[in-house]
Amino acid sequence: MSKNSNLLRAKKVKNDEFYTLYKDISEELKHYGDFFRGKIVYCNCDNPYKSNFWKYFYKNFKKLGLKRLVATYMNTGFRYVLSFNGTSIESDLLSEDGDFRSEECISILKESDIIVTNPPFSLFREWVDLVVKYDKKFLVVGNIHAVGYSNIFPYIKEGVIQTGFTVPKVFIEPDGSTRKFGNIRWYTNFPIVKKCLKMEFSKKYNPQEYPEYDNYNAIEVSRVLNIPCDYEGVMGVPLTFLDIYNSEEFEILDRPSANSFLKKDKNYSTYIGYTYEGALNGRTGSTIGPMVTFKGKKVDTHYFTDGSDIVYVGSCERVFIRRKKCVE
Repeated sequence: MSKNSNLLRAKKVKNDEFYTLYKDISEELKHYGDFFRGKIVYCNCDNPYKSNFWKYFYKNFKKLGLKRLVATYMNTGFRYVLSFNGTSIESDLLSEDGDFRSEECISILKESDIIVTNPPFSLFREWVDLVVKYDKKFLVVGNIHAVGYSNIFPYIKEGVIQTGFTVPKVFIEPDGSTRKFGNIRWYTNFPIVKKCLKMEFSKKYNPQEYPEYDNYNAIEVSRVLNIPCDYEGVMGVPLTFLDIYNSEEFEILDRPSANSFLKKDKNYSTYIGYTYEGALNGRTGSTIGPMVTFKGKKVDTHYFTDGSDIVYVGSCERVFIRRKKCVE
């Protein structure tokens, strides 16, 4: 099974218990300087007896200059809140279930300054909505597909939320085994500047290598490293573009589901679906939805045809961007 399939399967069955490695937390947090000094840090989805987030902040409490460290855990068998002030740990039972959405946990969140955790994959949207609602700074682990969520993409587009510096790949399961994922990122609303990510793009645009989508007014760029240095129009790029995004060089415009660059005259409702091998897959063109499509380019496991035109559907998510200044 692929790394990405692991992530999708975990989300599907709501297998949300994956613990972040201590070294990954340490590697990311070293980039945040004095942001934590004098602050109350709240880990609102963390069992302190297992969480490396708690261990990291507990061990580095004085070095970071924290004011207080708090953690609550969502589990019916363990309902507690732990608080550390630099000298002693206080432990109290929670009257509710420890869910980060509970009134009890929200009241703790209101009194905190920074929220750092690895929330359940299946509840990532709700977690971000809650933290943003109460205007808290945060650093959180989530899958890269969250970039396309309707409640998160606007923050990405406006630069309110951005991906972090590092890419955690290995996580620990409750039984102690490890699981590798390919699409995990840090997300934060700290005003970080990834100065080291200035890239040199050398490839030149040509229509054969960069086909225009059949249903969107944009060209396809299948790899971030292949972004053409001389193209001024709209480009569809992989979500991993966020790892090297430089707001001085590019602007993020939209995502396919927003329809901003959709060609209004495209209608695939009469098309019939086939597998990559050519067998009927039981679908029709009406299921394409906000997916970028290509005419005459076989890119995925199914395509749609009305007997004359063949349209292939790309399953990889894209974000539309445009270069602010073209390199001569």
